[in-house]
Amino acid sequence: MPVSDYLVTIGLEVHCQIKTQTKMFCGCETSFADEPNTHTCPTCLGLPGALPVLNEFAIERTILSGMLLGCSTPPKVIWDRKNYFYPDMPKDYQITQLDLPLCLGGGVPLYDHNYPKDAQKDIPNPGKVVALNRIHLEEDVAKSTHLANSTIIDFNRAGTPLMEIVSEPDLSSAEETFAYLKSLQQILIAGGISDADMDKGQMRCDVNISVRKNENDPLGTKIELKNMNSTSAVRRAIHYEIARQCEALDHGEPLVQSTRRWDDDLGETSEMRTKEDAHDYRYLPDPDLRPVHTAGYVEKVRPLVPELPHEKATRFEAELGLTKYDASVLTSDIHLCRFFENTQGQAKAPAKKVANWIINNLLGLLNEQSLSISHSPISPSKLAAILNLLETNTISGKQAKDLFAALWENPEKDPASLAKEMGFEPADDSALESLIDEVIAANPDEVAAVQSGNEKLLNFLTGQVMKASRGKANPKATTDALRAKLL
Repeated sequence: MPVSDYLVTIGLEVHCQIKTQTKMFCGCETSFADEPNTHTCPTCLGLPGALPVLNEFAIERTILSGMLLGCSTPPKVIWDRKNYFYPDMPKDYQITQLDLPLCLGGGVPLYDHNYPKDAQKDIPNPGKVVALNRIHLEEDVAKSTHLANSTIIDFNRAGTPLMEIVSEPDLSSAEETFAYLKSLQQILIAGGISDADMDKGQMRCDVNISVRKNENDPLGTKIELKNMNSTSAVRRAIHYEIARQCEALDHGEPLVQSTRRWDDDLGETSEMRTKEDAHDYRYLPDPDLRPVHTAGYVEKVRPLVPELPHEKATRFEAELGLTKYDASVLTSDIHLCRFFENTQGQAKAPAKKVANWIINNLLGLLNEQSLSISHSPISPSKLAAILNLLETNTISGKQAKDLFAALWENPEKDPASLAKEMGFEPADDSALESLIDEVIAANPDEVAAVQSGNEKLLNFLTGQVMKASRGKANPKATTDALRAKLL
């Protein structure tokens, strides 16, 4: 059977580090790229006699994440020990949550613009919300680096507050999974929960995949892809694994519940181990941590829930007149959205014109030079100043683009002063009047055609005035003056 004849079911377990100053159960600093094993203490090293102390800020941020995603929070939660033996967990257990996590239910909306570019024209379920099972809070493990004949361990990461966001088996393709990760990442960043940088390991995921032949069949054997840290790699791995499982079933080979790793260089998965069940971890209540009553935390963080990207996009369309495309682009990155809002707040131009300049001019140049919006040489206030010069007919559209390019190279300069240096001062009214009269006298045929109803030739006459003024005349003002004289 071809792959398309199989039904694919996918569920995700996303691990996301919370942006905190200290670790989950001790006072050690959370950090990235510092010298290995420099942020450790007896607690995060699992030394005998060391006791954990809860990081309340991490609890609050997890509950806030749940609110962003429509989850509920039980009135009481508890902490459990997940027992397993591996070098990255020196206590030989991980403090986590099993039966009573901080967040239950909820869902992740899939934003259309977060699908892969080649899949955006044919989205099977636009507006889909992927159901969540739970979000629980735990401690991250140390970072293991496997060498040819040994493994080195960095315990700086051990104990970092880590949310595990567990979806229901509610995804059906690699493209939906891609959009899910991008949308979840966008929401967590917008909420200030995490930087969710997959390159830095701040967000990772395990992908559970099964295939079956018929809708009424039970779910197929679950195969887990472990520790994926790139959305594009996740997409490639899922496509490979679906094809592998379907081919095995076509040949009558049984699938065994297992955990596999993805090799992006080889473009294939390989088996790590057969899959453990919950009882293999011997979950036990943690005797060192008391249950947490959540009512106070819920009330504290409720006012902190921000406007989510899709809510902001809807508002931009309704209140500012932006197109759906413009709104989705501007809300796809929190820093880009802030840039737009700051610019729009200072500009006299309509919001649509501000959006066009940011999307078409600013982003184009940023992408060309591989710069993020946070590193834009032109600030919101200076872009607003250019737009204000354009809106008040002080400069023309072409001059505005030239001024933008010059300001990009000289960002310390004032836009109005730089416009004067570049000779972008409008001709005075008397001079403009004289130039218009000269152009009318020099082009009698075109003038007659305009007066006979061919208003397109006004653009020709405007161009002649612009040429005579050496670019100083404002095109709109010139066209208006010509229309007043000739019609």
